[in-house]
Amino acid sequence: MTSTPHHPDLRSQLETLATEAFRPELAEIDQLPTLDIARLMNSEDTTVPAAVAARLPEIAAAIDAVAARMARGGRLVYAGAGTAGRLGVLDASECPPTFNTDPGQVVGLIAGGPDAMVTSIEGAEDSPELARADLDALALTADDTVVGVSASGRTPYAVGAVEYARSLGSLTVGLACNRGSALAAAAEHGIEVVTGPELLTGSTRLKAGTAQKLVLNMLSTITMIRLGKTYGNLMVDVRASNEKLRARSRRIVALATGAAEDDIERALAATDGEVKHAVLVLLADVDGPTAARLLGESGGHLRAALAAARG
Repeated sequence: MTSTPHHPDLRSQLETLATEAFRPELAEIDQLPTLDIARLMNSEDTTVPAAVAARLPEIAAAIDAVAARMARGGRLVYAGAGTAGRLGVLDASECPPTFNTDPGQVVGLIAGGPDAMVTSIEGAEDSPELARADLDALALTADDTVVGVSASGRTPYAVGAVEYARSLGSLTVGLACNRGSALAAAAEHGIEVVTGPELLTGSTRLKAGTAQKLVLNMLSTITMIRLGKTYGNLMVDVRASNEKLRARSRRIVALATGAAEDDIERALAATDGEVKHAVLVLLADVDGPTAARLLGESGGHLRAALAAARG
């Protein structure tokens, strides 16, 4: 990697990072049989959940803070470069079909823009100014959360995004895979999942990427649970945008209510296919408009709406 004017000692910086460490015992890995390499790689991957487990208190604290702001109408914004940025975009893009969120409610920013999802955009990760411009386009508020994601914990785009968001009063989370990272230090909630040296030296799309995916899964999923987007472990806010999801919607209503197929179809028809509303229609014996009103009054929390209907 070449040095930049901002980081003339970048090579020496990288040499201090656990994620960039060279492992001499793997220097002959290319000489091994394929099955042996696969076993080695699989063994490496099994260490990731334990690294995440060590940071669960910090993850939970961040989730509670994110959920409190999103309950007031705030957004969840991921910002990263390369693999970290792609993972943020992936997590954000899966929230609308899974939780029926507005596309602008969970946002993934990647250094270099959408083209960087499939192409390396040279220099984009080195620009905190680019991060500020991307965040300015969102008109951040104090109810929004910005999660900077970077395996090294030093990527200027991610660190710059967190520093700028914090200066605007937004909640900030820094997710890194090295101890003592600038990213975690810059954020209100620092999460350092230390995954150690990679199988291929410096290839942080491996263990570090897996760890980031696990943590982002937690951030979005548990936040949505806290916001009432589920009923138990059922995705009652799922958006039925294709035949598979329509079938899943009917199954979710069946699991939540135990109702007969004909009753499920009638309830879904009465609620324009809204799973949560249909469950309330069946469990509380109310009509579609009443279900919509009760859910509106409960902030979308199905259990609270049920209690109100029965109470």
